[in-house]
Amino acid sequence: MQVIDGEKLIIEIDQLKTKYGADRSALMPILQNLQDKYKYLPPKILQETAHALNIHPVEVEGVASFYSFFNTGDKQGKYVIRLCQTISCDLVGKTNVARQLENELQIKFGESTKDGRFTLEYTNCLGMCDQGPALMINDRLFAKVTPDRIPQIIHDCRKDFVKSDFPKVVPSDVKKTGPILSHGVKPGDALRKALTMKRVEIISNLRESGLKGRGGAGFPTSTKWQLAGAAQSDQKFVVCNADEGEPGTFKDRFLLYEHTDILLDGMTTAAYVIKAQKGYIYLRGEYLYMKKFLEEALETRRKNNLLGENILANKDFNFDIEIRMGAGAYVCGEETALIESLEGNRGEPRNRPPFPVDTGFLGRPTVVNNVETFIAAALINEKGPKWFNEHGTDKSKGTKIFSISGDCKNQGIYELPYGITVREMLKEVGGENAKAVQVGGASGHCIPPKDFDRKIAYEDVGSGGSIIIFGPDTDILEVAKNFLEFFVEESCGQCTPCRNGNPKLLEGIEMLQNGRCSVSYLNELEKLGETMQISSKCGLGQSSPNAFLSIIKNFKPDILGRVPEKD
Repeated sequence: MQVIDGEKLIIEIDQLKTKYGADRSALMPILQNLQDKYKYLPPKILQETAHALNIHPVEVEGVASFYSFFNTGDKQGKYVIRLCQTISCDLVGKTNVARQLENELQIKFGESTKDGRFTLEYTNCLGMCDQGPALMINDRLFAKVTPDRIPQIIHDCRKDFVKSDFPKVVPSDVKKTGPILSHGVKPGDALRKALTMKRVEIISNLRESGLKGRGGAGFPTSTKWQLAGAAQSDQKFVVCNADEGEPGTFKDRFLLYEHTDILLDGMTTAAYVIKAQKGYIYLRGEYLYMKKFLEEALETRRKNNLLGENILANKDFNFDIEIRMGAGAYVCGEETALIESLEGNRGEPRNRPPFPVDTGFLGRPTVVNNVETFIAAALINEKGPKWFNEHGTDKSKGTKIFSISGDCKNQGIYELPYGITVREMLKEVGGENAKAVQVGGASGHCIPPKDFDRKIAYEDVGSGGSIIIFGPDTDILEVAKNFLEFFVEESCGQCTPCRNGNPKLLEGIEMLQNGRCSVSYLNELEKLGETMQISSKCGLGQSSPNAFLSIIKNFKPDILGRVPEKD
């Protein structure tokens, strides 16, 4: 066991405080840096961090135990191999990859090798659903992994990737672009135009465009910015929600790389509108390999006077952006849970009201939008609301960027107009023989063929961007089981309906698989799911029964009366 030098540790924590701050909001990055060095967070590290930030050690322990990427147990290996276990990777052979990893390393998942070189873990969606199975080794991503590639990957780890031809960044596969993805706006131009306008004009453009949040909730962007701008405070914040954790979603990973500047234009425009001084990009822990790239982009903008003090010679417009990493908690995609995480707390959703626009990060007015929303906002201000309204429906304006994976000929990223039907979308991607389509990821709805003429739009079938297609041979109960296992693991446990409800729904799925579930008990589970939808505290618990309820409603002939195979 490694002996940690107490005096040296205190010096290291003081240096990290200088970089990240001395208040509680510095807790997460300090713990992440210390774990990166020591490979785990034993009591000594937690206690010294608590003393340095004047926090009770029990609270620091509570934070460290909440996030799946923090390790408070045994020291992890030099290389932590995390294999994606969500449904898109299941469909393309994840189980075989998992078995070969165990064979090569001679350990099981959740274990480390005796030489301390490797730790093997499962993780949830890595944002590579169209290129699965996917795994991540420290900050290196591997796509389309097959069992025969595992020995070479392990060999390259042992050689520290010195001569490895595996890329650190895997490009996204864009199948169809539209006005957003082919915008042609040069870096900084959208911001330059915004700074020639009055704040009310920018909000008016957003209102006329009808832009709603692209993360799935669909709250009008103009209203959010207007409320935050009107709030009285000496400090305000702009936060980009880049915690793309919904299974089946990978569009933001592409946008962060390929449309970085227009995203930063959007964040800085929001700061100008609401008079914010500081911004954060909350980047999910699985996207660690992006951090250096994004930090370099931020530094370039500072040099070009697009960030920092007196931006573009506008006196008193001072705004800068910092990257903060998540640590493996799906619930932090909910904006108040994200804010709690930024503040150095467990990522547990807050009661609302108050809302972030008046009581957000550090109790100050805060605008939280996702990656796609900030990009769309910047482009609307640059090109005008009419340009944006050339596509979409009366209630769902513009186009939507979709992550499409599963049983279709052409998986990848698509920009399609709101109002497109499920059937039209399937034809576009080569998935006409689908048995079902999961719209909106694990928290969305499983659409049967009889409903393929429904529209993907806020007023019909809403979606944050995830589309997973299931072919004729898919076992729909396995789909439901995968989703519910995900929610059981990712529930923050704060409220009873979600904490206790999801395990009961999962138990019901297992009973169905074993042919031991009566229709009367299935009806009771349906009532439980409906209760969860109206009584859970946040969107996770409210939406986690969606797939289960739509599957038992639309696929009863497939799920009742199962005769389990004999061992």
